[in-house]
Amino acid sequence: MARKSILVVDDEKNQREILETILSGEGYDVTTASSGEAAMKFVESRRFDLVLTDLKMTGMSGLDLLKELTNYDKSIIVILLTAHGSVDSAVDALRLGAFDYLQKPYDSEKLLDTVSRALNKLSALDTEIVSVSPEMDKVKKLILKIAKSNSTVLIRGESGTGKELIARSMHKNSLRTNETFQAVNCAAINENLLESELFGHEKGSFTGAVGEKKGLFEIANNGTLFLDEIGELDIALQAKLLRALQEREIRRVGGVKEIPVDVRVLAATNRDLLKMTEEKRFREDLYYRLNVLSIEIPPLRERRSDIPVLIEYFVKKHTRGTDRSINIESREINIESAAKKLLLDYHYPGNVRQLESAIERAILLSENDMITTEDLPPEMTQGTSLATVDGDTQFKLPPEGVNFEDVERSLIMQAMDRTDNNITKSAKLLGLTFRTLQYRLEKFGIKKDENGDDGLSASDERERTSDDLI
Repeated sequence: MARKSILVVDDEKNQREILETILSGEGYDVTTASSGEAAMKFVESRRFDLVLTDLKMTGMSGLDLLKELTNYDKSIIVILLTAHGSVDSAVDALRLGAFDYLQKPYDSEKLLDTVSRALNKLSALDTEIVSVSPEMDKVKKLILKIAKSNSTVLIRGESGTGKELIARSMHKNSLRTNETFQAVNCAAINENLLESELFGHEKGSFTGAVGEKKGLFEIANNGTLFLDEIGELDIALQAKLLRALQEREIRRVGGVKEIPVDVRVLAATNRDLLKMTEEKRFREDLYYRLNVLSIEIPPLRERRSDIPVLIEYFVKKHTRGTDRSINIESREINIESAAKKLLLDYHYPGNVRQLESAIERAILLSENDMITTEDLPPEMTQGTSLATVDGDTQFKLPPEGVNFEDVERSLIMQAMDRTDNNITKSAKLLGLTFRTLQYRLEKFGIKKDENGDDGLSASDERERTSDDLI
């Protein structure tokens, strides 16, 4: 395991040397800087797990350095050292995002305990969010910064990037960690029933309401409520959600009394909600109420260094408790070189979820404890020329040099053409979920039929309400 790296910043040489001795003695990789300006040069040239800085320094102060670090990278963890008379400034630093502060004179035990708490929090996330990429490292550090807040958070990302995993990690690292975490997919429940699911209902409030029912806001009281696919919420229900968030109270369907609730709401979407507000399909006031804090999850194709560790993780996951004996020792996995190249080079439009599905399939089909190209899904073995439909020929690739979005748009148009605009068949052909394809059709402005109607078949309607949580 790589040693955690710490940057120590202090304009007094003696203090730098003391801190370096204490931290190095615990096995940390320590770099020292004599000023805030020098510290920023180090940060811009390499990655640090934690920055430990004095508050009062000649030139750039510790508070100014904190601001610079936050502007440069909001995920950087900072601990400040302060004299007795500067506690007020240290408290201000906490408001600006510092992890903690230590008041001088401090003892080495307290120093190491504070450093350990910060780094252990980061390590706790490492066991949940499998990644080594700088892109996801920023996401994990940002989770630590905002987890203890009660503010709503909007999690953005393509389908399959792991938005619910991010939400669960945020709950686990929050002050509500011992309370309940409730998740609901707003796209998977009929809009007529979703209000009851969220707010509950009274007996006899509608046909089939044979008794009173608590909604998820009540069930999640004092805990966390995760609203997935928030962009699918009906416009009328959006107003009721806004009121619940602002007033911190709900009213059951058919009820007359207000019920106070204390719930931290996390929402997720793969849609452009700001654009939806401009098109009057999403309330602007609700958008800004949800978007108090936000996390953007990069797609897998933009963090390719995560693919090898994810492959290892999913092989372990899907062979655990089975009679398969895929060999995993020292990160070595028995995957033939051609299959490994396909797994590493594929563009994964379905992101992490698609990679996991491919590994699970490969393990089930593999023989002699070796994953080969024959065990991988057709869309991966045939490259960007995707699978055939009813014996039809493979899709044609656009000319070389065309960017990724143009390639994606071209393939989607071909799929829709070959399936007579059947979204369900096209999604399966492209290796996407129904909702992912529907989102991309809107993103690229591809009409679903000549009349401008959604053109949903009966199977499309079933698929639209059956997608799993991201």
